[in-house]
Amino acid sequence: MTATATARDLSAIARPSGGFAMLAVDQREALRAMFAEHQSGPVTDQQITDFKIETVRALTPHASAVLLERQFALEPVLAADAIAPGCGLIAAVDELIGDDKEFVSRVEIDPAVSPAWVSSVGGVALKLLVLWRPDEDPAPRVEMTRRFVAMAREAGLISILEPVSRTSRDGSPWTSAEWNDGVFAAARELGGLGADLYKAEVPLHGEGDEAAVRRGCAELTDTIGSPWVVLSSGVPHELFPRAVRLACEEGASGFLAGRAVWRQVVGAGDIPAALREHAVPRLRELGEIVDAAVAGR
Repeated sequence: MTATATARDLSAIARPSGGFAMLAVDQREALRAMFAEHQSGPVTDQQITDFKIETVRALTPHASAVLLERQFALEPVLAADAIAPGCGLIAAVDELIGDDKEFVSRVEIDPAVSPAWVSSVGGVALKLLVLWRPDEDPAPRVEMTRRFVAMAREAGLISILEPVSRTSRDGSPWTSAEWNDGVFAAARELGGLGADLYKAEVPLHGEGDEAAVRRGCAELTDTIGSPWVVLSSGVPHELFPRAVRLACEEGASGFLAGRAVWRQVVGAGDIPAALREHAVPRLRELGEIVDAAVAGR
């Protein structure tokens, strides 16, 4: 963390250790596609909502915070009283706009998500996804980031920024090395703009040489002007616990992850039972990794 770090109190989304073991359940069309792999009929909106309610009910007793979105989850989950006491509520304020190539091609701040409303229902944080592309003008994403940080601050909410590295808009060839370079370029561009917490992709997708993954995580720590956590997208399921450990040992403070916790459950005949059998132990294991890594800081 650089010298520009904020002193914002993040305890509302943290474990007693000071680390973060946060659950992401804000997936939208990507989640519909995951269910479609397991069934022949259409995946309904209600099916997605029901899955989110069950996931939140089963896993939030073991999470320091949970991330939900307006489209399928926020109001239904609150109406079901599914969030466990002590688990902070994070609301996604990103409107995800897809096209024929990507589930998420563009992102805008969703005007339908009111920070004041989020605060009134007990929410403690907002999250914004930002797409970093090497061939796009950085000014719009920088402006959107600054606007997001300001709106969260005005509402008294924690701001969580999630920049992700994406291919060029022109569709030119995209290598894993170029993706990795984008992770660091995004951190340099957006990691010092005042967000209270930065959610980063794991360098090298957490694969390969441990020393190289460590170096990448240490570089993020040196670059980002706030505490930071890892996300799980792109990291092989079996490698995510290692990725969390390496990142935290090199300066990260935890994770905000979804699929690495509950992906095995999608398509199960008995969702609540599958959550108890697979996802609960997984989330508890990841939380213990975070606690061990941040101990003594």
